[in-house]
Amino acid sequence: MPEMFIDQMGRKVMLNGTPKRIVSIVPSQTELLFDLGLCNDVVGITWFCIHPAHHFNATTKVGGTKKLDFERIAALKPDLIIGNKEENEKSQIEELEKHYPVWMSDIKNLDDALLMIKMLGEITEKGEEAHELCGRIIDGFAQLYNQTNTVKTRAAYLIWRNPYMGVSSDTFIDEMMKQCGLVNVLKNFSPKTKANDIESLRYPILSIDELKELNPEVVLLSTEPFPFKEKHIAEIGEALPNAQIHLADGEMFSWYGSRLQHSPTYFSTLMKNIGIPALA
Repeated sequence: MPEMFIDQMGRKVMLNGTPKRIVSIVPSQTELLFDLGLCNDVVGITWFCIHPAHHFNATTKVGGTKKLDFERIAALKPDLIIGNKEENEKSQIEELEKHYPVWMSDIKNLDDALLMIKMLGEITEKGEEAHELCGRIIDGFAQLYNQTNTVKTRAAYLIWRNPYMGVSSDTFIDEMMKQCGLVNVLKNFSPKTKANDIESLRYPILSIDELKELNPEVVLLSTEPFPFKEKHIAEIGEALPNAQIHLADGEMFSWYGSRLQHSPTYFSTLMKNIGIPALA
């Protein structure tokens, strides 16, 4: 008899038993599924689902997160597709759900991420593994909070170059910045360039002069989606000579699956390298 699950967008997802042919179209959730022990059940992933590497090499690719190959997906005969509201295209999800059960996550903060892990654990009958994973994540962030809860360092987090694009509030990265004790200077920033109203506020485009006006103490240059390198540190450092410019592992700040169990250790090390007093 079909069983109904409710995803994080409030949608009803009907399944005929435990899914055994899963297509995952979000990198952080793909890694989570493998870490939960579903190695034999994940039959399709995207070209961006690079972790774990040995599973990436051995699993069929179904396109990119925003450019899916519907014929390849059909050939895999999935009994469940797992996506995300922000990372996947709405029109493509709407087409997929005409043919398959599609479970969607919607994640803005750590609590959302933990709930997603528990919900996917339930739907795949990996509830115990999901519960243990959430425990490790909660413990790790609790220890990080004890280190950073008095820190008030003004910071900007950039994800793109030419034009520069940063991260504002209502995003998972902003939540991770808070966990590090960083105050996001782009939180109330109103961009002059607006691609579309909602996304331009969450991921605003800004000039180097606007960044100077915001006067951050720290600028973090993400390794994804734009691959910032050491050479870009000097570029921004010329405009902001009093700010500390550091590369930031984009996966640690934006992947909201099982990678979260490693994020607190990384954040603690990064903050120490920056020289924040509470962590020095």
